[in-house]
This record gives sequence, structure tokens and C-alpha cells, in this order.
Amino acid sequence: MAEEKLPALITSSSPRIGLALGGGGARGLAHIHVMEVLDELGLKPVAISGASIGALMGSGYAAGMSGLDVRDYTVETLGNSSQVLAKMWSIRPTSMRDALGFRLGQFNLERILEAFLPRQIPETFEELLIPFRTVATDYYGQCATLISEGPLRRAIAASAALPALFMPVRVDGRPMIDGGVFDPIPYESLMDEADIVIGVDVVGGPEGDGTHIPNRLDSLFGASQLMMQANVALKLKIRPPHVFLRPPVNRFRVLDFLKVNEVLEATQSVREDLKVQLDRALEAHAKRTH
Repeated sequence: MAEEKLPALITSSSPRIGLALGGGGARGLAHIHVMEVLDELGLKPVAISGASIGALMGSGYAAGMSGLDVRDYTVETLGNSSQVLAKMWSIRPTSMRDALGFRLGQFNLERILEAFLPRQIPETFEELLIPFRTVATDYYGQCATLISEGPLRRAIAASAALPALFMPVRVDGRPMIDGGVFDPIPYESLMDEADIVIGVDVVGGPEGDGTHIPNRLDSLFGASQLMMQANVALKLKIRPPHVFLRPPVNRFRVLDFLKVNEVLEATQSVREDLKVQLDRALEAHAKRTH
């Protein structure tokens, strides 16, 4: 039903679509489905925002890559363990200082992104085809900071600088960490720019039998998930997006990037969920404008 009605509604109402892609590490690979469905329906966002992995995915989409382009590049890169190792080897520490940073778990994310980002992603925000902004957390300012101009790759690195794993990234002289800490799904800035805003939550949550004690790493990431989900719940009460998606990503860990094919297979259901919710949102928009 949704697939039959959507094209007619899109043609008649021409809604402005805003897309907010949330943070969640490897769970954010599910964003690919959302981009592919929008392409299938002929809906091009007028603005895109992203946090952490959502910033990586969103910047590619804003640069003109299709959802299929993003899928192909991601699967080709992360689905080939030898290629991943080769890229990691290319950014190995070249000095004692760098090596110490690696031992402490403070990886330089800017260097990693230089090795892994597709060539289609430009150097600056101004070169993107679709307006894009990402969110980072100002560590000492204790607040979320939207970045929408200047060096793009540095901003992406700042948005994805997961504490204890990546070094903070300086933006305008200020240390920034993962944008998902303060704003897991940065959709608010799109609400006044688009008729229909789509928010995609890939934070996930701890999953298990409810009896076993999690290990230290799972406890660390799980606690972060719980805090971010509390943040998301409050945001939804205050002002929810028109379409809110939550792909089934709980079974995956934040660093499960090599499981790209498993993540994509397990989150297929978000495609139909998006079509159904878009159907309702488009009907509501058509009623408001006629």
C-alpha cells in the first residue's frame, strides 16, 4: 500500500525532506537503507545533518553519492579484511609519540578518515551539493556544537571522536569529542527548514539474557548507550521528527564494522518502516497544504 501511494503524493505535494542520521558506530551502517529508499522514491533531502557515524554517511550523501554508491563503497572497503588491514597499515605510527598514543587507545581519527573516506567527499562543507551540518561536543564548553562550514573532514572526525578510543579533535581551537554524547540524533536544526524531517536512531542498547555480568568494555559502551537513549527520549517528548526510525541494531557492537553485511541484512526491516511512515507524513503534509 505504501509503495503504491507514495509516488502520487510526492508528485502532488513536493515536500521538502530533511534527513538526520544518528550516531552509533557500526550500527549506523543501517543508514544505508534509508538513503537507498529515498533514492528509490525520488526524494532528495534539502538538508542533511549527522552525528558520529551519521556524519560520515551523511557527508557522502550530501556530496552526491547515491545510497547504492555508499553501500558499494562501504561493503567493498569494510567487507574485505585484507583491505582494511592494508589501510590501517598505511597510517601506522611513524614516531615514538604516535606509538604511545596507539598504546593508550587514543587513535588519531583524522588520519584514519583520510585513509578510509571515499574520494567523493570534498575538503570543505562549501563544496557539498546538499546543505550539510554535523554535530560535535565541545568538551570544555559542555555543549553540542553544530558545524556547517570550513574543513569538512576535520568536522567529521570531531563528530565521531569517541572518548577513550579517539583523540579529541580541535575545531576553531576548541577540543571536540563525539557529537552523539550531547545530541545522538541532530534533527532539531532541520525542523524549520523542511516539511518532513526523518530522524534515524542507531544508538541501540545493551542486549543479553538479563542475568550475565557485562565485561568492562561492554559496560563502558552500554552505559553510554543508556545515557544517549535517555537523551533521545527527552528530545522526542519535546519535539519529535515527523518520521522516526529505529533499526534493530542492538545485537551489534559499536566497533562491528567488519560485520557490514550482517548489519545490512539484519536491518532490512527499516526500509518498509520508512515507507509506511513516509506515507503517513506525506498524507499529513498534503492535507496541510491543500
